[in-house]
Amino acid sequence: MTDCKGVPTPMTSPCTFADSRRVIGKLHYLSFTRPDIGFAVSKLSQFIHNPKVSHWKAIKCLLRYLKHTITLGVQLSREPTDRLPAYADSDWAGNPQDRTSTTGYVVYLGNSPVFWSSKKQKSVSRSSTEAEYRVVATVVSEVNWLTNLLRELHKSMFASPTIFCDNVSTTYSCANPVFHNRMKHVAIDFHFVREQVQHKALEVRHLHSADQVVDVLTKPLPRIAFQRHFHKLVLFQSPPTCEGVLRDNRCYPFV
Repeated sequence: MTDCKGVPTPMTSPCTFADSRRVIGKLHYLSFTRPDIGFAVSKLSQFIHNPKVSHWKAIKCLLRYLKHTITLGVQLSREPTDRLPAYADSDWAGNPQDRTSTTGYVVYLGNSPVFWSSKKQKSVSRSSTEAEYRVVATVVSEVNWLTNLLRELHKSMFASPTIFCDNVSTTYSCANPVFHNRMKHVAIDFHFVREQVQHKALEVRHLHSADQVVDVLTKPLPRIAFQRHFHKLVLFQSPPTCEGVLRDNRCYPFV
């Protein structure tokens, strides 16, 4: 921050830490259109009632990132599509304080992301399979809602929605009709997903961890890994306006 503007006092009045609550609240709404900051906002929101100096430094780092990428936004394509892919992932026991997991998912309509989430699980998962299965069940609910909405809009989906997961055990459990005793504590999620897979309402596939775009929503990534997944979120440079793009003296919406 060598080029930042100086201030006459070391701390503003009232205390700056109280302002972090208002900043996080505004960033939460910004994450509705910026999936790349979903994990950072979710993580900082966990300390909103007891912020510390380290949290305020993290907020300033996030604000500096937003300044650097101020013109980025999600681009929604007009091209017709019948693809409804979704990516689900979980950072098992990634929280060192209470060993809870962070789950994330992204749902695409064609090549455009329409749903995404980064959230801390409320209970501790006893295995990575359990943590992954819970987020898959959540994604199935979101996909069902979007499928019903498209049906009401008379939009036919010829291809079944596909959920990609990088956990082999979770993928096999979704298709295996044999109930596993080790999964009794997630029996509701197990039956909910398995029933729809058996009826071919959707499909759960395995993909390599290196291709899992949801890593940006479950854990902090180094620069190279973040940039590799960043482009899969389909964020483009766009003018900073809420009205649309001005072309030929006429205003067109982004979508």
